[in-house]
Formats: sequence, C-alpha cells, structure tokens
Amino acid sequence: MTFQTQSMALTVPQGSSSLEAYIHSVTSMNMLDAETEYELAKRLQETGDLQAAKQLIMSHLRFVVHVAKGYAGYGLPQADLIQEGNIGLMKAVKRFDPDVGVRLVSFAVHWIKAEIHEYVLKNWRIVKVATTKAQRKLFFNIRKAKTRLGWFSDDEVTMVAENLGVSKADVTEMESRMAAQDPAFDLSSDNDDEHDFAPVHYLEDHSSDLAENIENDNWESNAQGRLLSAIKTLDERSQHILRARWLDDDKTTLQELAETYQVSAERIRQLEKNAMNKLKACMEA
Repeated sequence: MTFQTQSMALTVPQGSSSLEAYIHSVTSMNMLDAETEYELAKRLQETGDLQAAKQLIMSHLRFVVHVAKGYAGYGLPQADLIQEGNIGLMKAVKRFDPDVGVRLVSFAVHWIKAEIHEYVLKNWRIVKVATTKAQRKLFFNIRKAKTRLGWFSDDEVTMVAENLGVSKADVTEMESRMAAQDPAFDLSSDNDDEHDFAPVHYLEDHSSDLAENIENDNWESNAQGRLLSAIKTLDERSQHILRARWLDDDKTTLQELAETYQVSAERIRQLEKNAMNKLKACMEA
C-alpha cells in the first residue's frame, strides 16, 4: 500500500476567524456509522484506496480539534496543535485494522496525542525541556500535577516524585527547566480584565469523553436501526401489537387490543411474547 501521510496533509488555516471557520466546518461533518467505517477501512487496507482514507480522515477531524484543545495551556498556536493532531490521525488511519473490533476514534487517540506531544516538546521552549523518553514522561506528568501558581513546596515535590517513581532531584530539575517560560496558571485575584486569559481557561474538560460519547451514539444508532429492521420482519398484526404496547406514547392495554382483534387478552399476550422472541433472535443474529 502506498498511502503516504505527507501527500494527504490537511492545512489548518492561521488567524482566529479562519480557524473558527475551519473548526465549524469539521464539526459539521457527519460521523461514519460502524458499517461504513469498516467498509472504508477494508478498502484502504486491501487496495490502498486513498478516497477511502480521505473519508475516514475527514469524518474524524472534529475529534482532533477536541484533543488539541486540551493542550492550549502551553501557549502554542491552536492551529499548529490541530495540524499536528491531523498528522497523527492520518498515521492512525494508515495503521488501522478494522478486523480488530475497535472503532477508529478509539484507536486514533494514541497517534493524535503522540504527534501533539512531540510538537509541544519541540516548540514550547527554544532550549528543549525534555530530551529522553523518561524526561518527556516527567514533563507531561508535572504539567498535569501543577495545581497552583509558583514552585512546588517540598511536600509537593515529594508527593510528585513518589507518584511518578522518580527522585526528588528529577522533579526539581524538570520544574526548573519549565519555569522560565511557564505561563501563569491563573490570573491574579485583582485582575478583572475580561479580555485576559490564562492556561486555566483552556483546561481540557474531563466531565465527558468525546470518544466514548461517539462510540455510544454509534452503538445506539446501530442498535435502533437493527431493531427497526427486525420489526419489519414481523407480520402486520404483530408489528401493531408491539408498537401499541411498547413504542407508542400512549400505551395500549392487552384488553384493548383483544377487543380490536376480537380475541382473548391471553391470545394477545401470546402474540406479544412470540413477537418479542423473534425480535430477540434477529437482534442477536
């Protein structure tokens, strides 16, 4: 397969208005259902179909924007963060195996974050903050551990060192490297300028997981579609009984349906039970 990520690079525009237009554009793109995603991924895997790759990438650009927003506190251009994330997404699409059984949105998280991490480390400081794998891990963990403005107290250094399994000297050294250009985490208490911003305003919202939400929405949509298809396999009377008993806003009683079809309420109950068993079999097939 000759899928080259460089040849499919997506340019994220600079400038606030252009960036807002880009974000609006990618968030308005429809997500792929599981079946379509699988078919496109198989085409790419088996034939190297770049159109299939493009569809997979375009439908997941909104997710890159979401991930990139979590790194806004480093003071780097959001457009560049998104651009790097897009590269990670393309690498993920290239390596995605649809037969493993996971959705692309879950698989791509690692690749998107990896590219953004590299960009942050290379550009957040002219003098590189972290040059080894261990230092990179320490760099990002200390960023997460910082909960207030200023230097860590001795107790905080000890706590971070124990949590990360490193020495106190390692924590102190990394904090020193970061301090020179580490922007204020929050605005001072006497700053009431509504136009001023600090990294605290750009923290990633962990109250919801976009990947999980997308997967849940896709699962619910797929399940609903299968249910409607299964209902269509039933005879007209069984369909009416199920809709009247379970799907309509105003539920109908067994006795009311018995009067409609001129049979006993027990017969309606049997028909309902048989229809439910058929639906269950179709949904599990």
